[in-house]
Amino acid sequence: QVQLVESGGGLVQAGGSLRLSCAASGRTFSNYHMGWFRQVPGKEREFVGAISSRGGSTMYADSVKGRFIISRDNDKNTVYLQMNSLKPEDTAVYYCAAAVSRQGYGGVYYMVPSNYDYWGQGTQVTVSS
Repeated sequence: QVQLVESGGGLVQAGGSLRLSCAASGRTFSNYHMGWFRQVPGKEREFVGAISSRGGSTMYADSVKGRFIISRDNDKNTVYLQMNSLKPEDTAVYYCAAAVSRQGYGGVYYMVPSNYDYWGQGTQVTVSS
């Protein structure tokens, strides 16, 4: 089992920044590919970005590319989502998720929520115009 706890959400004005954190406990954090997703009421959970188990590669949704940065500190069992130049359309509940790293899988595989094994409870991000 892996427990994930997000923090850092809140209310920010458009153009501002927030940094979300996701602290993991349980099994070996460095064995997991980590993803960030977001969801608004009435819509499906949307991929935001992901980072490989050792942090060597990242990928982002087109909607956040160039504005959001994912990083991780495996010594602290934590993954981060730095969100810059926030827009009202970024308003959502943000979730971190962990997927066992699988050899030969990459790219699109980690964009799919059902491929993740563990989820946090989510943190609300609200961007005012």
